[in-house]
Amino acid sequence: MSNTQGSPGDVVTSYKDAPTRTVTAGGVTYAYRDLGPRTGVPVVFITHLAAVLDNWDPRVVDGIAAQHRVITFDNRGVGASTGSTPTTIEEMATDAVTFIRALGLEQVDVLSFSMGGMIAQVIAQTDPQLIRRLILAGTGPAGGEGIKNVTRISHLDTLRALLTLQDPKQFLFFTRTANGRRAGKEFLTRLKERTQHRDKAIRPTAYLSQLKAIHRWGLARPQDLSAITQPVLVANGDDDRMVPTPNSADLARRLPNAELVIYPDAGHGGIFQFHEQFVAKALEFFGRP
Repeated sequence: MSNTQGSPGDVVTSYKDAPTRTVTAGGVTYAYRDLGPRTGVPVVFITHLAAVLDNWDPRVVDGIAAQHRVITFDNRGVGASTGSTPTTIEEMATDAVTFIRALGLEQVDVLSFSMGGMIAQVIAQTDPQLIRRLILAGTGPAGGEGIKNVTRISHLDTLRALLTLQDPKQFLFFTRTANGRRAGKEFLTRLKERTQHRDKAIRPTAYLSQLKAIHRWGLARPQDLSAITQPVLVANGDDDRMVPTPNSADLARRLPNAELVIYPDAGHGGIFQFHEQFVAKALEFFGRP
């Protein structure tokens, strides 16, 4: 295992200062960041389509890291991690488990968003003993409503962003109301707070592989989610265009031990728009014995 920019002994409390480290397992070198106290069950963040380490909202990371060890990572072929990006959610889940085990962790809590929530659902089924508690934000079940349209919506909004000189996330993650537009601008500003040692951007080939995996997930047969018995917090905005909000209600209904939080006048990035409320809820959820 190799470490870059700082030794594991330093406890970092701010995401913008967290060094990027690496761990190698199964022929892949995974880039990750690790912050917060060393006690208790760590919280592993599993991220969204096209995201690298720098796409996590620092308010959410720092908010959770105030009380828990937080680990973010680039899956295979993404950002600074080596290898080629899988074209199925199931393979991504296998890689995520490989990464978690490479850190010597026996049990983790998971905070997953969008594509990350699809990966987390698979892990909860293939390696149930690995996950203690699970947050599924802005995501949906296999075969869920409208998930097969993610590619089309992503392409359209990327084009719209290019034409208006904006970030696609302003359209993809937030509503077009005054609140949504403002929340989007604030979120995008927060993503720039880290100025040193930023991650590599996602490669176009990796992005296309991820789109293929999400499309397959959207076309897949619905799974029996009753086997996921861990406590699950399902969260979303009330107007998610990427993974339509009814998917969150569907997940909460089909998971035996789930609760649902829907944020008003919010889109796919509802947990970032309402980061204060979300962090408070997540801390309460992870803090239960």
